[in-house]
Amino acid sequence: MKYERVAITEKAKVILNQLKAKHGNLIFHQSGGCCDGSAPMVFEEGDMYLDDSDILLGQLDGVNYYMNQDQFEYWKHTHLTVDITEGRGSSFSLEIPLGLRFIIHSRLLTDEENIVLNK
Repeated sequence: MKYERVAITEKAKVILNQLKAKHGNLIFHQSGGCCDGSAPMVFEEGDMYLDDSDILLGQLDGVNYYMNQDQFEYWKHTHLTVDITEGRGSSFSLEIPLGLRFIIHSRLLTDEENIVLNK
């Protein structure tokens, strides 16, 4: 069985696909809590500097999802589901001008998921 750290709701996928159509290749990066808490932000690929301390958690509908390893230490025992909600966040994420923002729902990994994903 294949386990994943991140998933996306159908509602959020619709918005993500609109953004891909407008902006081209994108990435998600989960912020470290500076402006809008620990929120998933989406950027045009190349607009966000990634380095060796950024960890690829998975892909959401063809879009890579990254998190800094310092944040990952807090989140490594959770599964994240990206969703969308109305309201403006305090970030530079591409969905903000639409009056929307991506949010995460989290749950603890099951024992089996934890063994496979955190070995």
